[in-house]
Amino acid sequence: MLATLLLLSLSLPTLWTQILISCAYKSLCQQALLSGNDVVLQCDHPKALWYYSSILEEEPLLVSSMPNIKKLPGGSLQLTNPQPSQTGLYHCQDNDSALVVDYELDFQDVTTLHITHKDLGQKPLQNETLKLGTSVLIFTQWEPWQDCNHCGKPGERKRLGYCYIEEPPEKPMPCWLYLRVEKVQYSRMRPEMQVEACLVPCDHLKEINQPYFIFDIYQLGKLTNIWLTCPLASIYRPTIWEANNTPLTWQGQLSGQDVSTILDPANGGRRLQVFQPAIYKCFVHQELVARFNPMTKLDILESLRRDEDGQQQETGEAQKGKANSVLKGLKLMLLVGTILGLLGMLLKLFRPSQSKRSKHVLLVK
Repeated sequence: MLATLLLLSLSLPTLWTQILISCAYKSLCQQALLSGNDVVLQCDHPKALWYYSSILEEEPLLVSSMPNIKKLPGGSLQLTNPQPSQTGLYHCQDNDSALVVDYELDFQDVTTLHITHKDLGQKPLQNETLKLGTSVLIFTQWEPWQDCNHCGKPGERKRLGYCYIEEPPEKPMPCWLYLRVEKVQYSRMRPEMQVEACLVPCDHLKEINQPYFIFDIYQLGKLTNIWLTCPLASIYRPTIWEANNTPLTWQGQLSGQDVSTILDPANGGRRLQVFQPAIYKCFVHQELVARFNPMTKLDILESLRRDEDGQQQETGEAQKGKANSVLKGLKLMLLVGTILGLLGMLLKLFRPSQSKRSKHVLLVK
């Protein structure tokens, strides 16, 4: 049967696209994250109760009242497409109201993400000083580089950076956790993503050869404004796309050389906008996870014809099987009839001879 998806309404599940955020038992952890990208907050208590307090210092809310937040069976909290407005404190307690863990999160606006590529000579944002009563330092706190997104051939790796503010002698804090209710509009306060080229050998011991998704895609008319979504991919994971086995890179996009596709910066390239037919593949952690096969109208008709022929063949084989059964039955009946006929003839031949002999015996007397 033809497996097809309408690209214009393609929406893949976000299962496993989120990363797990953990914190020590009975501790408070501060962390900056990117809005629009799913995360799970760990709380290992099956009867956990979660409360949320915004940076506006409002009364804590039970998170069950928030539509994009769901408590998982083990007690952890899943945040789908979190927004900058959901920056604040996430408090997990047990059924006796005892603290299990606290997370103070700054969901920095991913739509302001500043992207640079080292191999294009592009520079990240510079540190700046801002007057907020006292002088504070605004800088980017970088996470470690992610793994190379390809092995055995040229790839890329990226790292994420978050806006932090430092007011000595205090420890640096994520920008909006520091500002809280204070409203400041300043272009330097934004997250960053830096990319560079990489080339690493494949580690065959780590290869898991996992099954991957295959999608056959209807292409309706001209390919415009159509997005593909890579399952399992995330801005927090190394991800790469290929079109007809050619890598689609951030370098090609940022340099303006590649105009046939667009990697979505808001999710680190988890979504890809395509404009022409090709076989598109996506890899996560260097493993193939999905292949998208383009199907023109002729391909669709041919596939439907093959499906129809297959069904007709199955029907024909079934009918042929029934005909063979009937024929076998007729042959059996004919064989039985023949045997009965022969027996009847033998009986007829046998009975007259008995009669003659009887008569003969009577004559002898």
